[in-house]
Amino acid sequence: MAEKNNADGNRKDEQLEQFRAEDAGKKLTTNQGLKVSEDEFSLKAGERGPTLMEDFHFREKMTHFDHERIPERIVHARGFAAHGEFELYESLKDFTKADFLQDTSKKTPTFVRFSTVAGSRGSAETVRDARGFATKFYTDEGNYDLVGNNIPVFFIQDAIKFPDLVHALKPEPHNEMPQAASAHDTFWDFVANNQESAHMVMWAMSDRAIPRSFRMMEGFGVHTFRLVNDEGKAHFVKFHWKPVLGTHSLVWDEAQKISGKDPDFHRRDLWESIDKGDYPEYELGLQLIAEEDEFKFDFDILDPTKLWPEEDVPVKIVGKMTLNRNVDNVFAETEQVAFHPGHVVPGIDFSNDPLLQGRLFSYTDTQLSRLGGPNFHELPINRPVCPFHNNQRDGISRQTINKGQVSYHKNSLAANTPAPASEEEGGYVHYQEKVEGRKVRSRSESFKDHFSQATLFWNSMSEPEKQHLKDAFSFELGKVKNKSVQQQVVDMFENVSLELAAAFAEAIDATPPKGLGSNVEKSSPALSQLNTVKKPNTRKVGVIVGQNVDGEATVVLNTLKEEGIKTELISDKLGKRETSDGTEHEVMHTFLTASSVLFDAIYLVGDRDVSSKFKQDALYFVKEAFSHYKPIGGTHEGLTWLKEAELLDNPGVVSGDNMKQFAKDFTEAISAHRHWDRQVNL
Repeated sequence: MAEKNNADGNRKDEQLEQFRAEDAGKKLTTNQGLKVSEDEFSLKAGERGPTLMEDFHFREKMTHFDHERIPERIVHARGFAAHGEFELYESLKDFTKADFLQDTSKKTPTFVRFSTVAGSRGSAETVRDARGFATKFYTDEGNYDLVGNNIPVFFIQDAIKFPDLVHALKPEPHNEMPQAASAHDTFWDFVANNQESAHMVMWAMSDRAIPRSFRMMEGFGVHTFRLVNDEGKAHFVKFHWKPVLGTHSLVWDEAQKISGKDPDFHRRDLWESIDKGDYPEYELGLQLIAEEDEFKFDFDILDPTKLWPEEDVPVKIVGKMTLNRNVDNVFAETEQVAFHPGHVVPGIDFSNDPLLQGRLFSYTDTQLSRLGGPNFHELPINRPVCPFHNNQRDGISRQTINKGQVSYHKNSLAANTPAPASEEEGGYVHYQEKVEGRKVRSRSESFKDHFSQATLFWNSMSEPEKQHLKDAFSFELGKVKNKSVQQQVVDMFENVSLELAAAFAEAIDATPPKGLGSNVEKSSPALSQLNTVKKPNTRKVGVIVGQNVDGEATVVLNTLKEEGIKTELISDKLGKRETSDGTEHEVMHTFLTASSVLFDAIYLVGDRDVSSKFKQDALYFVKEAFSHYKPIGGTHEGLTWLKEAELLDNPGVVSGDNMKQFAKDFTEAISAHRHWDRQVNL
């Protein structure tokens, strides 16, 4: 065995040396052989100016990347979607001329696609990853796409580096592993050598990267956009989606187990919730900064690796989106929907965020590859609800049958129709920002602080959340094989938090950090999920029963139902159970077909007349849920079992003989989501 291991090690060393030899002394070039002088920054009009179309290197690199996979999306391949509608609370006429953000009487149809980023279409849904949150508004002025994530910042500052990020994050090309995971050498090597990623990595290692459900997940537009009103006055804006149910997450062990128990966990949750009428709701929030205040902050507001702390720039809640209809056909809708940050309406414009500037090119290019040509806008899910007219013709999958001989502008044969619309007629007019500067490949000095907001995030976390961050870094870097990469990450994150870096350095047997750490003391309480909304409704409770069910248990089930809590019965066999008061209940799961990780809480009713195997299986459910800090309830024989298991008198463990009071206390425990002050030492 030792000889085989040595042989495998020598072979890997030889392969590495061969790889190094092939590239040794070589210079980076375009596909035409032109040597490239800069591969970090796209070509811009001044350091903080817009990206230029003449940047052939960026376009070649991005075009190649966009066309690497056919037909599956390269990123965000694993997704699920639903239809909905958006209602405005108050007119935003002072800020934007966008019609759907002015008229409070309108209900604007929407279509939302949620997704993971790294995995393929067949990957599990509860992996540690950022989540896409893309919304298409079908407005009377055309389609508007708010293409965001559940994390408000991103790994990189310039779109030219996006192919590099995704190549590093995706399965390593020599063996196509690991799938849908960032716990491997190339990703962390990228992080260590592209330190602008520090802030995003903190979010990715936090509980935000393992959401409880799409219904309990925030959404962010990520980039800085502009709102422009009828007078031409502009405000910088960031968009937020705030889930009405609050922002909640899984714990890591639970998330891993769900990936095996139900890899469709998130889509099933969304589908079933809408199917039952428990419509997910999200409030739209705006952060607004007047143009004259652009430089009043200790960060660059155009930097996509930075957020605007809500305490500094409050979120103005302006409307609500309700998802109220499931798709009829996943392929025709979820897979064929085409989002693009450049799909805007009058009153919404762009900033010079260099990541956004690149996406404005990349998304069209990607749809050309995925959907076979330029007519993807004619697919039913992508068609605007308002009419559209232009001189574009032909192309793959053309559905419109145009009549007449004219297909150009200007013309006299068709009286110069369709003709451009003036601004007064609703024609889109770009915001007239003054732009000047030398053509450069460089980055503004104001973009070069990579650690302050990463520390801000750390400072804002509760103690349980900080422990989860330590555990996540320890897990991910524990999967990294290269000791140098591990050490580089330790050295990098000592700039964020000595406490954090020291914790995972010890776990992976790396040299502890020796620096001074960060002197940033600022925090933002809004970033901690400890401060989120906590509601019990739509939570799912697994109720463990035997063959004989006391009628008083019905009182508990009915009370939970009144609070909007969903209960599903679990036993050793499926079928109906009639309680002592004559009420009939359906057992939906057995110990084989269900798992505690698929429920938000466990209610143990139990039964005296069951086998020792039944009791053993029931207590396994309960103990696993207990280890994940979930609420546990026990009445009747279940109360006796909890006492024998020494689980009583722990936070979030509720018991009692008075069923009304028990149901009330159990509801409060469920509302808390997790009970982190519980000592788990089973």
